[in-house]
Amino acid sequence: MRKLIYVGYGAFGMRCDLIRCADVPTAAEYGQRYGAVVGPFRTVRGAEFMRKHGDNNPHCRTVADAERLAKRSSTVGEKS
Repeated sequence: MRKLIYVGYGAFGMRCDLIRCADVPTAAEYGQRYGAVVGPFRTVRGAEFMRKHGDNNPHCRTVADAERLAKRSSTVGEKS
């Protein structure tokens, strides 16, 4: 089975990491390290975008928003 990509947010914004796991992350597994987990993401690009730009960003609130904005930001400057 393919590992899914999640973004884990630590308490008080102290830590923000990419998590790869085969199942949905539970509080028993990740509760000591993270206060919240967002995902699963379809691409690493979307997860990285959420990790870097998701905090307090009204345009990036869901996984779909992060995937869309990451795709758009990677194509900026390319000619169609």
